[in-house]
Amino acid sequence: MKLLFAEDTRDLNRAVTVLLTREGYDVDSAADGEEALNYIKTESYDGIILDIMMPKADGLTVLSELRARHILTPVLLLTAKAEVDDRVAGLDAGADDYLPKPFAMKELLARVRAMTRRSRTYGGEPLRRGDLTLDPATFALCAKNSVRLSVKEFELLHALFSNPDAALSTETLLERVWREEPEAQADTVWLYVSYLRGKLRAVGSAAGIEGERGGSFRLNMGEAAHE
Repeated sequence: MKLLFAEDTRDLNRAVTVLLTREGYDVDSAADGEEALNYIKTESYDGIILDIMMPKADGLTVLSELRARHILTPVLLLTAKAEVDDRVAGLDAGADDYLPKPFAMKELLARVRAMTRRSRTYGGEPLRRGDLTLDPATFALCAKNSVRLSVKEFELLHALFSNPDAALSTETLLERVWREEPEAQADTVWLYVSYLRGKLRAVGSAAGIEGERGGSFRLNMGEAAHE
């Protein structure tokens, strides 16, 4: 699973990143809120851990931007503040959980596991279309290069892979990929289509995703689709 960890205390950032990586997570680490937002604009994650008190943009600002962009990724807030009002503000802004500092690393791992538990497990042989290979075991997307997809990116691309000759409507994709998240909207689908278009370019594939915001989408295995 892919995680984003944003924490401005350098030693803590390094220690948690190493811990999560050793536990098998693919981790991007940010040193401030602005860097976290830059990651969020180009990457999809299965879980996000945000320190509330960060320079350039605090954790609540990052969280509010996430939810405003219709990103439903579960978020764990880290805070040194003990006041109930601060915790309530975080939960009201759309956080899924919070963990006061200082914390035990075992508790952090338990919170992360709980936060990402709703993600499904897939298996089976790699899927191949054109120059693309999609591996359900590792969520790797391969062509000339390879990238690892988040769960939602995988589920969306899997749906398009499985219907190579059909254009799937936004409503169909919401039902298939976000059926357990009724708060998902058409813009959520469009956001993840944008993420996947970037990933297809990153792996050097000739494939592209045809379609416009709010409409239907199809995986074109020939020339890259226009955006």
